[in-house]
Amino acid sequence: MPVKAGPAAKRLVVGRPMSSGELGHTLLPKTIALPVFSSDPLSSNAYATQEALIVLSLAGAAGLSFILPISGAVAVLLLIVVTSYRQTVKAYPTGGGAYRVSHENLGMYPGLLAASALLIDYVLTVSVSITAGVEAIVSASDAFGPHRITLAFGLITFVTLMNLRGVKESGTLFAIPTYGFVVAIFVMIGTGLMRCMGDCPVAESAGRELHPETAITLVLILRAFAAGTTALTGVEAIADGVPAFRYPQSRNAASTLLIMAGLSTSMFLGISFLADRTGVVYSEHFVGERSVVAQIANAVFDGGPMFYLVQIMSAAILVLAANTAYQDFPRLSSILAKDRYMPRQFMNRGDRLVFSNGVLILALMAALLIYVFDAELTRLIQLYLVGVFISFTLSQVGMVVRGRRLRGPGWRRSAAISGFGAAVTGTVLMVIAVSKFTHGAWIVIAAIPFVMLAMRSAHAHYVSVGKQLARPDRKPTERRSGNAHLVILVTRVDAAAARAVGYARATRVSDVTAIALDSSLQSPWRRLAPDVPIKALPGRGLEAILDHLRDRRSTLPEDDFLTVVTSEVLRSDSLSAVIRNPWIHRLKARLIREPGIQVLDVPIVRGHIDAEVDQAREPSRNHVIVLISGVHNATLQAIEYAETLTPTDLRALSFGLDPEETEELGNAWLRSRIPHPLEMEESAYRDLGTSLKEYIRRFSADGIDRVVTIVIPEFIVKKRRHQILHGQTALIVKRRMLFENGVVVVSVPYHL
Repeated sequence: MPVKAGPAAKRLVVGRPMSSGELGHTLLPKTIALPVFSSDPLSSNAYATQEALIVLSLAGAAGLSFILPISGAVAVLLLIVVTSYRQTVKAYPTGGGAYRVSHENLGMYPGLLAASALLIDYVLTVSVSITAGVEAIVSASDAFGPHRITLAFGLITFVTLMNLRGVKESGTLFAIPTYGFVVAIFVMIGTGLMRCMGDCPVAESAGRELHPETAITLVLILRAFAAGTTALTGVEAIADGVPAFRYPQSRNAASTLLIMAGLSTSMFLGISFLADRTGVVYSEHFVGERSVVAQIANAVFDGGPMFYLVQIMSAAILVLAANTAYQDFPRLSSILAKDRYMPRQFMNRGDRLVFSNGVLILALMAALLIYVFDAELTRLIQLYLVGVFISFTLSQVGMVVRGRRLRGPGWRRSAAISGFGAAVTGTVLMVIAVSKFTHGAWIVIAAIPFVMLAMRSAHAHYVSVGKQLARPDRKPTERRSGNAHLVILVTRVDAAAARAVGYARATRVSDVTAIALDSSLQSPWRRLAPDVPIKALPGRGLEAILDHLRDRRSTLPEDDFLTVVTSEVLRSDSLSAVIRNPWIHRLKARLIREPGIQVLDVPIVRGHIDAEVDQAREPSRNHVIVLISGVHNATLQAIEYAETLTPTDLRALSFGLDPEETEELGNAWLRSRIPHPLEMEESAYRDLGTSLKEYIRRFSADGIDRVVTIVIPEFIVKKRRHQILHGQTALIVKRRMLFENGVVVVSVPYHL
C-alpha cells in the first residue's frame, strides 16, 4: 500500500501523466497565452502609479502634479520596448529572449549577464507578485495582517501546484481572474472618467498634508520615472516563451505582445489620470494603508460591491502575476541547460510536460526571499527593477548589432527603434542602480556576478567532461573473461550470496574470491562455495575492505577489471527494505568512487526465494544490456566490461527523450563501428525506470536459469559539487531495478 499511495496522491494533485506525443496539445492559443505570459505586466498597473507617487511625494503636494507627464513618458517607453521585442520574437522563434539575443550577438558574458538578470528577475517577480497580492488582501481586510507570511507561502504553494499540472491547465484556470482584473480596472476607469465630467470624486487621502523633503529636481523626476517603469516588468516574458504558442508561433507571440501593450498602456494611463484627479496622496509614510488603486476604486464606486470586486481582482491578478515567472524561469533554465550553463536536470520535462525542476526551484527561492524580507512589498520592490532593465538594454543592443550584421530589409528602421529603446532603458537602469542602491538594489547587483560565475563554472565543467570523454588516444580494447576478476563481499551466507556465487561461476572470469569482515562466516561459506576461497579481513569496516581491494588492484594489469560483488536479501519490494539496511548502500556508494573498481549488486526479494531450488546454480542465459546516452569513452569502457561477463547476448540500449539527440546518437553509433547492436526504445512518459522495467521483463528473468545484467557507465566527478551537474540516472536505475527478480546491476565508473 505505501508504494501505491505515493503515485496515487501525485496523480490526484498533478494529474495523469502526459506522453511526449501530446506536447502539441499543450501549445497555447492567444486567448490563453495572454493571461499566461502577460499577467505580470498587466498586474504591474496595480502598483506602478503608486511607486511613482511615493517618489514624487518627497517634493510635497507640488511633486504629485508630475504624475501625468511621467506616466505618459513611461507609456511611450513601454511601446518602444514592445516594438523592439516584437522584432525579437520574429527573429528568435525558439525563445530565450534577451539571453539568446545577447549571447548570439554580443558574446558569452553579455548573454550570461542577461540570463542572470532574468533568472533573478523571475524569482523577484514571484516574491513581489505574491507579496503584492497579500497586500491587496490585507487592504480589504486587516484581519489577515498578522498572517502575511503564512498567507504568502500558501499562495506560492497553490500557484506552484497549478503550474505542475501543465501550462495549458494553469493558463485556463488563471485566465478568468486575469481577464476579470482587466475588465474591473476598465470599468473603474470608465466610471471614473464619466464622473469626472462633472465633479471628480475625492480620494480618502486627498488633502493630506505633505512636508517637502526635497525640491523638484531633474534627479527626482528621473527617480519617479524609474519607479513608474515597474509597469514594464514582465514585458520580456513573451519573447522568452515563444515555443509555448500555437503555430505560427512568432506571429502569435508578436500579436499577443501588441495586445498586452495596448491593455497595459491604457490601464496605466487611466489609473494615473484618476489618481491625479481624485487627489490621491501617497507617500512612504502611508505604506501599509489602502493602495492607490484601492483608494481610486473606493472613491469612484463610493465603496460598495464594485470596490470589493476591484480589490478581489487586484489581489487575484497580483498573485497570478507570478504565473508569468513560473512559465519563463523553467523555460529559460532549460535553454541554459541545453547550452550547458545550468545542470542538465533543468531540461527534463515532468509528468505534465512542464519543466518541473525549474518550477520547484523557483518556488523555493521565492519563498525564501519572502521570508527574509518579511513579506514587505516596498522592500522587495527595491530589488526588482535592476534585472528587468539589464535584460531590456542588452536585448535591444543585441538587436541593433544583429541588424547591422545581417542588414535585412528595413534593418535601419528596426535598429533605430532598438537603439533608442536601449538608450532610454540604459538611462533608467543607471538611475535605478544609483537611486536604489542603498535601499536594496545592491543585493541584486552583487548577486548577478555570482550567478554568472556559477553558470560559467558549469559550462567549463561540461566542456572539460566532453573533452575527456572524446579523448582520441583512448583506443578500443578487446577484453574477454580472462581480463576480469571478481571479489564477493560476504555479509551473510544466504540466498542472495548463493545467487552471487552462481552468477560469478557463469561469467567464467579469471578468478573469483570472497572476503568477509566476520570470520564466523568462513565455515558456512565453504559449505556453500568450496571452490571460492574466502578471506577474513583484519580490522573492521570500510577501510579494511578498501585496503584489501587496493592491494588486489595493484597486482592486476591496468586493462583488467576488478569487480566487487555485493548481495542482499530484501524483506519486501518497497523502499522501506532499503532503509532497514543502509550500510550496504553506503558501502556501494563509497566503492564506486574507488579508482579501478566496479560494483555489481545481486539483490533478491525474500518473496522470490524458492526453498526447493538451488540458488547457487549457474544461470544458463545471461542477457547483458549496456545503458548508454552517448557514444564516448565511458560507453566504450562499459561495453568492454560487458564483454568480460561471457554474455549470452550483448546489446546497448538507449531511451530517446529528444528526437534530435536520438538521431545523433544513432549516427554516432554507426560511425564508431561498435560490434554490438544498439536498440533505441521510446520512453513516452519520460520515466526511465518504468520504461526500462517494461523492457527487461521481455526476457522473463528468474535469477536461476535466466539473468539480465544491466551495465551502467557512471561518471565519477573529482569535486562533489559537480555531482549536481549530472543527472542521477544511475541512482534511478539502481533503485527501480533493485526489486526486479533476476536482474543484476553493475556500475562501471568512469573517473573524470
